[in-house]
Amino acid sequence: MTQQGDTGWWDRLYDGAAPDTAPAPTPDSLDERYDSAAATTAATPAAAAPLDDPAPVAVPAPRPRTGHVGSRPPTYEPEPTALPAARPGALGDLVPDTVLDGARYGARTLRAASVRGDSARFRGEPRRDALLTARFGQGEAALVLVAVAAGTRAADQAHLAAADVCHWIGETVGRSHARLSEDLRSGRGADLRSGLQRLTGRTYGKLRARAAERGLAPDAYAAGLRCLLLSADAECRARVVFGVGPGGLFRLRDGSWQDIEPPADPLPGTPGTPRTPGTSVAGEEEEDDGLTLGLGLAAAPGRPFAPAPPPPPAEPFRFRASTARPGDVLLLASNGLAEPLRGAPALAGELATRWTGAEPPGLAAFLADTQLRVTGYADDRTAVAVWEA
Repeated sequence: MTQQGDTGWWDRLYDGAAPDTAPAPTPDSLDERYDSAAATTAATPAAAAPLDDPAPVAVPAPRPRTGHVGSRPPTYEPEPTALPAARPGALGDLVPDTVLDGARYGARTLRAASVRGDSARFRGEPRRDALLTARFGQGEAALVLVAVAAGTRAADQAHLAAADVCHWIGETVGRSHARLSEDLRSGRGADLRSGLQRLTGRTYGKLRARAAERGLAPDAYAAGLRCLLLSADAECRARVVFGVGPGGLFRLRDGSWQDIEPPADPLPGTPGTPRTPGTSVAGEEEEDDGLTLGLGLAAAPGRPFAPAPPPPPAEPFRFRASTARPGDVLLLASNGLAEPLRGAPALAGELATRWTGAEPPGLAAFLADTQLRVTGYADDRTAVAVWEA
């Protein structure tokens, strides 16, 4: 045992030197025995691999990496920098930097990702976008809901409002999923519009109540909402998008993007009007598919979800129903991705190239695709894409 006064023992130990009491190395030490065995093995001809049968060499697959489009990279770093501030008593309020999900039902493949923007990553702010993916029911009658919410940028609790909106719309849709699934598979567009408008109004009523509980003005605890409904039935090609507030809905067809943003109802609480032809991301005319209201099927008698609608949200309700074609890619995006898709042709062109005529990307590749950066666009990005086989 080393004497108490020998203060250099710990230094020698952590420097890799043996203590004073360590025995001197001997020829029988483990190191020498392993070295001797290795040398013997190398010198034995029978141990060598035959020249005509070389051992296979594993080549690592290339990793998806975050890239950028344009003449120069954005100012911020491409990876997270600072974590958001945490409070010991409110750890449940923390949100991760990135959320990634996916599924496959019949001929369609679903990919969903929500990523903190470059600006928020640099400043250590939380991700204000929220993403919810959920399946309700079983078998062909199951209903898939994907909800995207974006909190108000100037509000300190925007990420909490976005999470609340996603959870509440999920709860209300989940309670009515059997009827919604039946209407979706039967093509009852008018019933879907009426029912989803009521469910959305109910969700925003709860959001206003939560703002009051927190002592905040309604606009200080608010979030935009976009939702996608899919049927698990392989024969059902109806796609329904609804919500409130900014965002974007795009369709990639025959190698070109079409901006098919849902129209806003002219007055809160009243039925909307069919969409007029718009423009694609590239500025070309988009032919309306004529399926905004009826999904291309015969309408059934209306069945209200509730006797009276709740108070409407502050912004108009948006609704669009369409029928997917083989080869289509439907993209639902928060405003952080919708804006660069509309304003940066290089981004739209690169994504069209990657997603046209190809197998749906895996989760990691989809995340890398949705993080293609553009100078001047640094907000949170949330993307939900559906590939039609």
